[in-house]
Amino acid sequence: MKSLKNVLGGDLRQFTMVFALVVLLVGFNIASGGRMLTPSNFQNLLSGNAYVLILAIGMLMVIVIGQIDLSVGSVAGVVGMVVALTIRDWGIPWWLGILVGLGAGGLIGAWHGFWLSKVGIPGFITTLAGMMIFRGAVIWMSGSISVPVPPELTTLGAGYLPEWGPGFTQMNNSTLVLGLLAIAWFAWSQLGKHRRLAAVSDPQPALWPVVVRIVLIGAVIGYVTWLFGSGRPGTSFPIPGLILVLLVIVYHVMTQRTTFGRAIYAVGGNRAAAALSGVNTQRTYFLVMLNMSVLAALSGILFIGRSTSAGPSDGTSWELDAIAAVFIGGAAVSGGIGTVVGSMVGGLVMAVLNSGLSLMGVGADRTQVIKGLVLLAAVAFDVYNKQQGRPSITGLLFRRKPPTSVGGSSEPESAAPFEVLGGTSPASAVAERPVRMDSPPQP
Repeated sequence: MKSLKNVLGGDLRQFTMVFALVVLLVGFNIASGGRMLTPSNFQNLLSGNAYVLILAIGMLMVIVIGQIDLSVGSVAGVVGMVVALTIRDWGIPWWLGILVGLGAGGLIGAWHGFWLSKVGIPGFITTLAGMMIFRGAVIWMSGSISVPVPPELTTLGAGYLPEWGPGFTQMNNSTLVLGLLAIAWFAWSQLGKHRRLAAVSDPQPALWPVVVRIVLIGAVIGYVTWLFGSGRPGTSFPIPGLILVLLVIVYHVMTQRTTFGRAIYAVGGNRAAAALSGVNTQRTYFLVMLNMSVLAALSGILFIGRSTSAGPSDGTSWELDAIAAVFIGGAAVSGGIGTVVGSMVGGLVMAVLNSGLSLMGVGADRTQVIKGLVLLAAVAFDVYNKQQGRPSITGLLFRRKPPTSVGGSSEPESAAPFEVLGGTSPASAVAERPVRMDSPPQP
């Protein structure tokens, strides 16, 4: 057991949701007669849920600052309709239509951010009004009729990485290269962390747990690469999945390793202490809401590409799936706690539940009941762990010690391979008091 902890780099209790995801995959694969772990199902699972996972990235940041955004589904729907209508009626290129859509998302986010940060209206009320406004707007604009989109958007929302190179690999070579790059990056990052830790530690930490960790995670990445790259001809790793991976990397770095990311956790953990530390709380609120709507716009664009048209009902209840993914991933209702990677794990749990229950022939009614119970159980277990003085439920991925201040230098990195999914935030030094989600921001 001690050796396993050395390999994982943390308390085994902290990997509950990761273990749950693995159990769900294996269990549904057995129950469905091997139809779960297949190339086509994994491709559909990632491509069909990428828009919700992208929403979860932005929603994580909103929830960390102690707010919530109920408008993301409606924003995605109205932006998708704006893109489809401008391309059809104005005759503009598809790429310019995407820029128009992202710009519209930015304007909507600035609208929400203004009411929250400048006027002081809580995010719940601001975005509830936005949900009503933009849900009505998308129906009004569309005339309750779907609008088709050009094939370039279909490729963006439902396409795959191209094939090239030799055929002896028996795989899609683009996917193969992507998997090899992921393995190389993971090995490089783990060895780098070990070298930095060894430089400040006495006695020297053992190297073998790092090597075992690289081999195990490399094997997992290799298997996933094979699943995505060995499907029927013309399929490979989905383009929406590639966009999601890039966003996860960017936002993981931004939230964990930048001053702005530390400010987000500081504001969510203790707004008054963050302000005293020099954090511009109004600016933080504004930028987080702006970012959320831009990501919602991107989700809407990917969805209309996948569905080949923009419809009046697009985006309905997407905000609920995004919020569920964030909380299952270990975020705290009071704010200040949660990570991007944890939200992805939570979103994948919900996606696997949907896919597995569908393969088993479970109806949509019972699927909703099961998903609700899973959400309640995950949050209840998280609350129980906190009451017992334990970390959050999902554990540590690529963990490093938090910085001593919002803008200060970081402590030496630990040997753990995992960053905080739902544990202590990087601004824990100033985040001691929970924040009510219904309280307006203070200047």
